[in-house]
Amino acid sequence: MKRPSQTSYVILGFLSTQPSLSGYDIRKAVQESVGHFWSESYGQIYPALKQLAAQGLIVPSGPVSTGKRKRQEYSLTEAGRASLQRWLALPFQHDPPRNEFLLKIFFGREAAPGVVSAHIHQIQESSRHLLATLAEIEAFVENHPSQNPHEPYQMLTLKAGIALARTTLDWCESALATLTTAEVGAAHPQQSIGRSDHDRA
Repeated sequence: MKRPSQTSYVILGFLSTQPSLSGYDIRKAVQESVGHFWSESYGQIYPALKQLAAQGLIVPSGPVSTGKRKRQEYSLTEAGRASLQRWLALPFQHDPPRNEFLLKIFFGREAAPGVVSAHIHQIQESSRHLLATLAEIEAFVENHPSQNPHEPYQMLTLKAGIALARTTLDWCESALATLTTAEVGAAHPQQSIGRSDHDRA
């Protein structure tokens, strides 16, 4: 049997937290819960659903609904739960992420003046928005206690997102200050050299 893809494990994971979901439901759940560190497209989810069903790891939990959008819900089988549990026990993959933002910062010396700062301001703004969103979710959960056994684990990922967003904002402030110093030095190289000579004297 072909080993399920990471998308397949995402599906198995969500079906372990809620017994009956469609492909649309799973995509929405990804966006609303783990979207700050994971993404899945419909083009990944629907083929994976078919593969998992063929392998007996999930089963249709009702008839296909009729109407403008066909909707088939699925449920996790015991074999699917066992597959999920085996995957959870494996060492996690920690491949370096492909981050275009950091790649552009790395080569930023070749960019036009202000370009790198603009990129950092963009990340700063998106991180502020993310932090506000995650903090709002955290406050809601804390004010509405739940008996959901999955919640403590889900909150760990939420708190990680909050910590990372705060760290990113701290880095943005430091990076912008560093760029300001570097750009002033580049704009007035002779003054910088003169000061250095004076200091040595």
